Amino acid sequence: MDDGENRSGGSAPAASKKSGGAFYKDWFLYGMIGCVGLATLFPEVGRTGGTLRADELANWGVALVFFFHGLGLSWANLRNGLLAWKVHTAVQAMTFGVFPLLTFLFCLVFEDALGWLPAQLALGFYFLGALPSTISSSVAMTAIARGNVPAAIFNASVSSLLGIVLTPLLIGVFATTSGDSLPLGKTILDLFVLLFLPFLLGQALRPLLRAPAERFKKHINVFDKLVILLIVFSSFADSVARGLWNNYGVSILAQTFAGTLLILLVALCVSFGMSKLCRFDKESEITTVFCGSKKTLASGVPMAKVIFGAAALSGDLDIGLIVLPIMFYHQLQLLVCTILANRYAKRL
Repeated sequence: MDDGENRSGGSAPAASKKSGGAFYKDWFLYGMIGCVGLATLFPEVGRTGGTLRADELANWGVALVFFFHGLGLSWANLRNGLLAWKVHTAVQAMTFGVFPLLTFLFCLVFEDALGWLPAQLALGFYFLGALPSTISSSVAMTAIARGNVPAAIFNASVSSLLGIVLTPLLIGVFATTSGDSLPLGKTILDLFVLLFLPFLLGQALRPLLRAPAERFKKHINVFDKLVILLIVFSSFADSVARGLWNNYGVSILAQTFAGTLLILLVALCVSFGMSKLCRFDKESEITTVFCGSKKTLASGVPMAKVIFGAAALSGDLDIGLIVLPIMFYHQLQLLVCTILANRYAKRL
């Protein structure tokens, strides 16, 4: 870009190109904001059974997303990272043990003790804690920071598979302590049919379709994000139709931002402390910090639709409120972890 500026004799075209590139890079963030805005203006279009039939389209989209995940997962990468068992134990303990406990305590303080959080938003925070780690950004941040990339690939991939069973189990525990109930058997069966079976089909067809899948990887990533946006639009349309903004107002966004930022900072500190306690080398520490503190939006939003779909359909829950924490957390973890990854990289 510097060469282009020198040849052109001015910075205006380059600045325009830079701003356009920034918009393209952040289109998913703007898309989520836009979907919330559209759902606020046109709830009847996106709500369940509405004009767009977004809920039915989303089900097919979710199945395709996990089919593509199955196509993209390489077992060779998993084998390469298999031997770092101490790192795997620490990361999975953080993801499905410490993190859910952290969000449970957060809800206990800010909902039960202080009464600062609406009950369904508190459920969204706990749902955030029960989610698996994200694959792409965990691996990318570990690579930028010069950490143990094979171990990061292993942990992020295994976490996604474990989450299909462990996330609804953890939600069931939280629901029981809250006096509610979650039909665990049906929920896990629905997750298996809608998420795991397409994933297995993708794995089975990987020898045949791996080459075209890698060739169209960018398009598949865009499709994944479009499905998430469709679910966000549909979920918030349902929530707006039930009085989301009338009942809570803009303060709900401030509460969510503050809560997710606090949880992210604590999760990073705990992951760092766990790696020090285990006396990991710097590369393993990096993997533990990034894989242990990350949560997946790509799988989280579809899982919310499956886990809470029946309750949302009956009017007992607003999925829009439940997915709000993971939407905020996704953006914050990218921002904060990018800064942290660059600081780690400077050691070399």
